Amino acid sequence: MLRFSDRCARCGLDYGSFNVGDGAAAFLILIVGAVVSLLAILVELRWEPPLVVHLILWLPLTLGLTVVLLRFAKGLLLALEFRNAAREGRIVKGD
Repeated sequence: MLRFSDRCARCGLDYGSFNVGDGAAAFLILIVGAVVSLLAILVELRWEPPLVVHLILWLPLTLGLTVVLLRFAKGLLLALEFRNAAREGRIVKGD
């Protein structure tokens, strides 16, 4: 589910030459964590629910958003890597 296929079905681009690594997960942890934390603070200040309600609300939401957005984020990083011709271990010398 969270893995790319080996090649693009349309153009045959080899996805194996790209290395998106854990960058997408790191970005999502920060972004989803900030959004969920803000929402949890707002809910706490407005309604003051018990801790169990927070656990029931925010744990599944955090896991769900991260898993759903991970495929999109990895695709975005792969597209940016392709567009900018970024490759691992390559140094471009200036003029």
